[in-house]
Amino acid sequence: MADVVDLEGRELHIGAVRTDGKSTLILFVSPTCPVCKTLLPVVRSSRQQERDWLDMVLASDGDPAQHRQFVREQQLGDLAYVVSPSLGLSYQVNRLPFAALIDSSGVLRARGLVNSREHLESLFEAQRLGVASLQEYFSSRA
Repeated sequence: MADVVDLEGRELHIGAVRTDGKSTLILFVSPTCPVCKTLLPVVRSSRQQERDWLDMVLASDGDPAQHRQFVREQQLGDLAYVVSPSLGLSYQVNRLPFAALIDSSGVLRARGLVNSREHLESLFEAQRLGVASLQEYFSSRA
């Protein structure tokens, strides 16, 4: 579990047990990552479609002022945005964009590089199926 503060000063308890039954998707991004920027419309759409069971948090490291500007330019003010190097380290993020999906019990259910809508949706489907990845699911059925 990680206790962090978003750019708006709100405390978040990522990986804590949630009483509302929702899962949390942490999407690690960077203002300088072109793929991250092209993925943002997908994030907005997915956030709307999956809102009944999922909250989303954007995360990064670096200069908070640069991230605030990124949030303004990309109109991300409705999403929690955390600047925390330790959060990225705790989920072993080494490439961007990267996502970690944590269930309502605080258990990491899926994680990986997310370059497209299909990658993002595969994390959601893996959780629905109760596996770490769709690859694991298909391997177990072979």
